[in-house]
Amino acid sequence: MAINPDLQGRVYPAAEAYDVGREKIREFARAVKAQHPAHFDLDAARALGHADLVAPPSFAIIVAQRADARLIEDPESGIDFSRVVHAEQRFIHHRPIVAGDRLVAELHVDQVRAMGGGAMITTRAEISGEDGGKVATTTSSILVRGEGQ
Repeated sequence: MAINPDLQGRVYPAAEAYDVGREKIREFARAVKAQHPAHFDLDAARALGHADLVAPPSFAIIVAQRADARLIEDPESGIDFSRVVHAEQRFIHHRPIVAGDRLVAELHVDQVRAMGGGAMITTRAEISGEDGGKVATTTSSILVRGEGQ
């Protein structure tokens, strides 16, 4: 099945909230080798003016990928995940992510560009708190390889 070019412009509304917990932040920080004390120690985070532990900047990928999964799992997309290569990821932070946040992400399919037998798909996840306040914007590009690639 070919990638559906009509995906461009599609919006996938926010689904269930993601609860950011202290242990999730600590585990992620260890995994990405982020060593700032504000990721591990509540007193260090509060000394910087934060209400709780602060997530490393790339932590937003967890919420963004949950939103991206909605596109990939959409039967109308034509995406075979076994043929996906992650090409690019960018983050814009509007405020830090901290433990206790409940985050949701609305996914926008910004571009679908045919490339040989495959396609490059660029998405944008607008991550916000449940109160609607902007937290981060992530942009992701994936290459879906064609059958002969």
